[in-house]
Amino acid sequence: MYRVLIVDDEDAIRRGLREYAEFMGYEVDEAANGMEAVDKCRAEDFDLVVMDVMMPKLDGFTACQEIRKFKDTPFLMLTARAEEYDKLFGFALGIDDYVTKPFSPKEVMARIQVIIMRNIGRRAIRAGSVNEIYQFGGMIIDVTARSVALDGVKAELTPKEYDLLFYLVKNRNIALSREKLLSGVWGYDFYGDDRTVDTHIKTLRMALGRYKNHIVTLRGVGYKFEA
Repeated sequence: MYRVLIVDDEDAIRRGLREYAEFMGYEVDEAANGMEAVDKCRAEDFDLVVMDVMMPKLDGFTACQEIRKFKDTPFLMLTARAEEYDKLFGFALGIDDYVTKPFSPKEVMARIQVIIMRNIGRRAIRAGSVNEIYQFGGMIIDVTARSVALDGVKAELTPKEYDLLFYLVKNRNIALSREKLLSGVWGYDFYGDDRTVDTHIKTLRMALGRYKNHIVTLRGVGYKFEA
């Protein structure tokens, strides 16, 4: 049974999501603020944390930063704002997905399921015995170890940036539409749109520094990794 922590300062939101999650077979715990969430994650393991952004005592972004110091738990953020800056900041912290309020509990459950299944796949890759390594000049991409080195320095990528880069590299020199990237990286059940791909491409290019030009924009089509 997968364990989910729901963090929100509104009782009604926590109760509503808990009812749906337990109906779907998840084991659920709750926290009313970021500080409580950090304490719970330090003491227990969760397969996913659903975290509100705006909360008293400790906001969701700061709580996410603190938890990332000792756990690699996936995050689904709940936010009342949909500005690109907020999303870019959240993705830089390593969150997996966003849901903007007001939202449908069914949509949240669908996103939770996709994130958890994707994380299970990442763990399976980490446990594999065969290394899958690609090198492009001074950029070394180790798919099995989920690591990227740029001129000998480890790059700091979010889980989704790793997934996107690995998918691009495995399909290098192939034109990939935004729809193809959404289905291949986020899954067929993902409820996002083309802007999700564009936002992640933007943050991935920033993380790759001088190697960002390997990711080529194909106007009217999508993107490709040019080796």
